[in-house]
Amino acid sequence: MRILPIITAVLVAGFLYLLVFERDALDAFTGRREAPRAGETASASAAGAPDDATAGAAESAKKGAAEGEKPLIRVVVSRSKARPLEDMVLLRGQTEAAHDVAVMAETSGRVIGEPLSKGALVEEGQILCRLDPDVRPARLAEARARLEEARINYTAATRLKDAGFTSRTRATAAKAALKSAEAAVAAAEAELARTEIRAPFSGLLEGDTAELGALLGPGQPCATVIDLDPIRLVGHVPETTVDRIRPGARALARLTDGRTLTGQVSFISRRADPLTRTFRVEVEAANGDMAVRAGQTAEILIETEPRPAHLVMQSALTLNDDGALGLRIVEGITESEGTPRGIVRFRPVRILRDTPEGVWLTGLPDPAEVIVRGQEYVKDGVPVEVARSVDGDGVGAPSEAEEAEAAGSGG
Repeated sequence: MRILPIITAVLVAGFLYLLVFERDALDAFTGRREAPRAGETASASAAGAPDDATAGAAESAKKGAAEGEKPLIRVVVSRSKARPLEDMVLLRGQTEAAHDVAVMAETSGRVIGEPLSKGALVEEGQILCRLDPDVRPARLAEARARLEEARINYTAATRLKDAGFTSRTRATAAKAALKSAEAAVAAAEAELARTEIRAPFSGLLEGDTAELGALLGPGQPCATVIDLDPIRLVGHVPETTVDRIRPGARALARLTDGRTLTGQVSFISRRADPLTRTFRVEVEAANGDMAVRAGQTAEILIETEPRPAHLVMQSALTLNDDGALGLRIVEGITESEGTPRGIVRFRPVRILRDTPEGVWLTGLPDPAEVIVRGQEYVKDGVPVEVARSVDGDGVGAPSEAEEAEAAGSGG
């Protein structure tokens, strides 16, 4: 039963031997090619070697020439020129009152005036707390009486000195007594005025004023007044960005409820926060209706000095072998046989802003021939044929066959 597989294996081995080692004889036997004549065998062995070498060299030269004439990869470029870009710095901060003061008592006394309710609007100079004057009016009257006596004494002493009936020393003492009496009146008036605690500026009461009957001493609070017009927007900027902000620069703030405010930079700190290494920036914005409260979260956009940047299509961005984001451009474009040609260069870029029209970025020469199609099929330093894009319509773009050929060549 095993004889048939053995015979089959022998026949297959013989056929393979004829096919590989006796190919010429097999072709002659089957009529596909004539067998070499005996007389030609020697001449072929003598002269065949140089002819085969010459034919191989010619074939290699022809092949090399064909490879040298292979067309370059064609890319589409768009000329980009730098334009001034009004850049913005984004901060996250909060709103603060322009003024926030706890009004304190400067003398002792019991509150005798009705308290004002929190949230009430107060004007500058309005009485917030009225204290019991007690004996202060009497002391003021006494001081004024002593002042009147001192004036009379001083007048008399001056006349007597001029007439030669008294000494100059007595006149000087009378003048000193007059000045002391004037100071006593001023002190009594100031002490009486301290019984009326007034608002230092116009604003809102953050809390109720002191209760009726409460005893206040020097340094104890009567009320807290805040001023929300203008409102202050406070943020912190890192040291890498602080030099781009200038006092007086325009700013736009967006609150969490969607409202927006516009203002100007009023303050930039000269000292960094020791913990965060950031600098405090303040923006003042109008808040006439006081609708914006202190302590609200805000995103603050501050306008910086315009700087040159390029606007390119986002699809033109690519990565190099190191993973850096950038653009491939064509440098040294020249006309060769009527076809523009140049060298591909990769330029890393920094994106400043993303817009519906494209991305604003820096890092390109001005102007730059940016590859907008075909950038994925070329590498840095390779020569390419150049076709210019006309208003982004893709004119001169490589065909699908060219793109497939470029991808197959390894770019």
